[in-house]
Amino acid sequence: MYKRLKDLREDNDFTQKKVADVLKISQQYYSEYEMGKRPIPVSHLISLSKLYKTSIDYIVGLTDVKQAYKGTKIVN
Repeated sequence: MYKRLKDLREDNDFTQKKVADVLKISQQYYSEYEMGKRPIPVSHLISLSKLYKTSIDYIVGLTDVKQAYKGTKIVN
């Protein structure tokens, strides 16, 4: 899961600071998500899935299908 977070961030040309700002947390706190040192709250998984337009299942490694499920509402 943690590698996917980094890969998604890099694929979108985002810095850790940019993603942390979206989540309203510090860059250091977000960095701990990517390193697997801190569990990710569901609210942050939802925000990340919206940011990257993918499913939470993809982020956490339950599927290799990157696209969000058909019919999933991506609300900003």
